[in-house]
Amino acid sequence: MRIALLAASLLLLASPAFAADPVEGDWLMPDGGSKVHIGACAGNPAQLCGVVSWLAPANANDRDSHNPNAALKNRPILGVATIFGFKQNAPGNWSGGKLYDPATGKTYSGKISINPDGTLKVQGCVFGICQGQTWKRA
Repeated sequence: MRIALLAASLLLLASPAFAADPVEGDWLMPDGGSKVHIGACAGNPAQLCGVVSWLAPANANDRDSHNPNAALKNRPILGVATIFGFKQNAPGNWSGGKLYDPATGKTYSGKISINPDGTLKVQGCVFGICQGQTWKRA
């Protein structure tokens, strides 16, 4: 019995602790009008995705009216995927994914990383030129 208990204890200690990446969680957009929840993609847990998880009351009825796909122009912004397919370079540093901007209807290549102060740097890139925003944890 003691040997089984000791073996089980050793297995637990030897198991890696799977902590969430510092990028994961709820983030407030710079204008304060919405939040994005970032976490593992449903279809591929090794990748990072994000969806609009909250809208300020003034934005609650916003639609995806700038979407280039006419069939999606009337869908609510709440629940729209804005971050998808990012791959981890290191803890707190992701790239290789796409960022969708509902305000313009455009999709960009992107990079996401944690700043030293705990804020999130989100960069959209076109032809290697990147512009970014700083998001605060919600």
